[in-house]
Amino acid sequence: MAERNLTRAANNLSITQPAVSNALRRLRELLDDELLVRKGHGVEPTPRALAIWPVVRQSLARLQETLAPNSFEPGTARSTFVLAMADATSATLLPPLVGITEREAPGVSLRILPLTTRDPRSLLDDASADLAVGYFPAVISDITAQAQSDNVMTHESLRLYDGEYVCVMRRGHPLADAPLTLDAYCAARHLLVSFSGKPFGFIDEALSGLQRERRIVLTVNQFFTAGRVVVNSDLLTVLPRHFVGVASLADDLIWRPLPMRLPAVHVDAMWHPHRTHDPAHRWLRDAIARAAIQTTPQQAMLLQNQAHLMKKDAPPSTDRK
Repeated sequence: MAERNLTRAANNLSITQPAVSNALRRLRELLDDELLVRKGHGVEPTPRALAIWPVVRQSLARLQETLAPNSFEPGTARSTFVLAMADATSATLLPPLVGITEREAPGVSLRILPLTTRDPRSLLDDASADLAVGYFPAVISDITAQAQSDNVMTHESLRLYDGEYVCVMRRGHPLADAPLTLDAYCAARHLLVSFSGKPFGFIDEALSGLQRERRIVLTVNQFFTAGRVVVNSDLLTVLPRHFVGVASLADDLIWRPLPMRLPAVHVDAMWHPHRTHDPAHRWLRDAIARAAIQTTPQQAMLLQNQAHLMKKDAPPSTDRK
């Protein structure tokens, strides 16, 4: 389920591929389901496998925590971490994160998946990603409300930094020399960055609340692509303010505050709770938090969050008074 490939699964388990195939055959007979079917050079799970995997995965993780040494040495580790994030987030966090990794954990590898959704829970549940980083307002509200009502935290999160979305246009744009009004904004032609490809975003939700709308003539799924298109057109787009600088677009683009009120933009790291006490994952979260501190001005808030995280994640003491 994690590798989607029998050869890689065999390597991870330190057994032969025929042994993996035989074990899979026995599971298929026991559960009366194919579980994994061939696709291309690998395999993909059936609906039954997807349904039972979260429980199986969590049970295996608990067993591993019980039996395996509860330690992680960054300097000698050979782990691979999979992170899901958008290109704007990657451009901000990866340079300092790579620096931290090179200094502290040179044997650790990072693999970045493009974030294609505002709800990364399925990526975390099926182990496609160890950590998702982005703007997840609806998801954070949902898991917080669920935890308050059921006292069960389905996913954990850590606030990394606060961002700001701004209206971006090319230098010399007809709207560049005057304050950006709501009428002028709605009358312009727009480019939308949509991870899912849907031609409607949180800006459109805010406009709808004002009984206004804008005309979206192009939808793309990457912030960098949006920036390059806007440089060479009269389209307006909305980008994270910090991204204009880190993507080296500041010489070609200018930004203006959006002419409507928006909720605060929080960038969070999110993970499955069964990884909370995993020493390797704790190191990863700490490294991400320190990378955010190096690239954003909210250092005091981040240090406070980081201290709270380490205190919360520390295993309970077994010392007896």
